[in-house]
Amino acid sequence: MEAWEFGRAVRRWRDRVSPGAVGLPPGSRRRATGLRREELAALAGISADYLTRLEQGRATSPSPQVVEALARALRVSDSERDLLFELAGLSAPGPDVVPSRISASVQRLLDRVADTPVAVYDATWTLLDANTPYDALMGETTAWQGLERNALWRNFVGPGSRVIHSPEEKTELLAGQVADLRRTAARYPADRQLRALVRELAEHSPQFADLWARDDPELYSEPSKRKVVDHPTVGPIALDCDVLFVAADDVRLMIYTAEPGTEDADRLALAVVLGTQQLVE
Repeated sequence: MEAWEFGRAVRRWRDRVSPGAVGLPPGSRRRATGLRREELAALAGISADYLTRLEQGRATSPSPQVVEALARALRVSDSERDLLFELAGLSAPGPDVVPSRISASVQRLLDRVADTPVAVYDATWTLLDANTPYDALMGETTAWQGLERNALWRNFVGPGSRVIHSPEEKTELLAGQVADLRRTAARYPADRQLRALVRELAEHSPQFADLWARDDPELYSEPSKRKVVDHPTVGPIALDCDVLFVAADDVRLMIYTAEPGTEDADRLALAVVLGTQQLVE
């Protein structure tokens, strides 16, 4: 019964979310005002087939991460989020688990910076959400699933990002990410998902395993906020990358900007326009 009720709630809430509310174009061939199943699946970082089975009650026991991702993509209230966890047979994550909830205030901030690339990460540097300009600059993040959404995994094991690093800058970046993940592990020692992430990173990256084992504060320094992004169409763009920490929610906002009136500002604007057009198409 709970699996059927869970799917029913997801379907009902999907129908009430307008595409514009989540940064998607309304389109001219929509038969309903809500999100298509494929759109919700992409926003939540799961496959459309899995979402179909969830909505039809054929898939049971979704993980807490999937439930949280669906709640976030559906823009539900706190009480509805708690209900969604209950219908999934789960308890809403407590204070001993890394928060992956994007609060209403952070969501409003993300929605209102429509021309600036912004991404929201949790304390393990797992991507929670990104706006359309960020996707236009860095590639379509909705295609990233599972460990691909974690910045450490992408930098230590996966394809990395479009940011160009010198060997020294890459060393500083990786060391800094390990140091930050270690601080997160100290705050959330009971989080099993975090421990699993550390195990996977150590198993697949000897460099991560070495840094994690050494735990030497002198190895770590703050990486430069000046980044060069190698955009596939526009070319290199020199940008300032600021990371804002929201202490109450324990999330990080990564924001890319260019100095007004510069060639880099023009290139960033062009990259956003071109990327937004491609995402709409």
